[in-house]
Amino acid sequence: MRRTTYRIAALAAAAALALTACGGDGNGTGDGADGDSIKIGTKFDQPGLGLQEGGTMSGFDVDVAKAVAEKLGYSEDQIEWIESPSPQRETMLEAGTVDFIVATYSITDSRKERVQFAGPYLVAGQDLLVKAEDDSINGPEDLEGKILCSVSGSTPAERVAEDYPGVQLQEYDTYSSCVDALASGSVDALTTDDSILAGYAAQEQWAGQFRVVGAPFSEEFYGIGVAKESDLCEKINEALVELFDEGTIDQAIQDNLGPANYTPNPETNPAEPGGHCES
Repeated sequence: MRRTTYRIAALAAAAALALTACGGDGNGTGDGADGDSIKIGTKFDQPGLGLQEGGTMSGFDVDVAKAVAEKLGYSEDQIEWIESPSPQRETMLEAGTVDFIVATYSITDSRKERVQFAGPYLVAGQDLLVKAEDDSINGPEDLEGKILCSVSGSTPAERVAEDYPGVQLQEYDTYSSCVDALASGSVDALTTDDSILAGYAAQEQWAGQFRVVGAPFSEEFYGIGVAKESDLCEKINEALVELFDEGTIDQAIQDNLGPANYTPNPETNPAEPGGHCES
């Protein structure tokens, strides 16, 4: 089994990590025992996943990143959080601005041409968010004649436009605007990754108002982005395997997305880390 192999490898890696110090050059080699910091990229504006409020970081991706950093030898106060907008992630890794990125970062072949990926640590899927009392929409096949919101130019919007031409697609600049439109009744549904939808639905201000339909129609393998020249990729995989075995990742899902009754698709989860690092 893959996880057994990584558990064995993790023992050897732990010994190696103890002998190596971080140089702080963006390659992230070594551990934080000597007081060095580690630079981790994530979203700052994604509720339930990566959110900065008053200097405090919260969310599922944030909790995964902190747990991985701890496995690598860094305490929470040694983490330097750096905002990583989606269009800038590859560039930030290549420039050494961050040591790794945890930010709903889907593993794709085109991205692997520029960066490595540890993971996946979650397999998400495109889904729908609707009002809690709306029982007329239970999958994309129910969207005929409905007004669906997504973000301009996003993959979810493009997928809907191509696969469901009968849908009236309303595009905004942000998902927060879509959530506001859904709350006001201006649109009937919102679409993006189910984890992102759950993050919004789990917020206290929207408690009980929305539901994630639970009929994902894509697979998004969330990985941890690492620079091509970094030696962190396999070490992070080993850390992820341990975190799965310890229940840490399941607990992070429950803590951050549980209020929205979010459960990752059991047909594709739990994810199996490995296979996306440079050999």
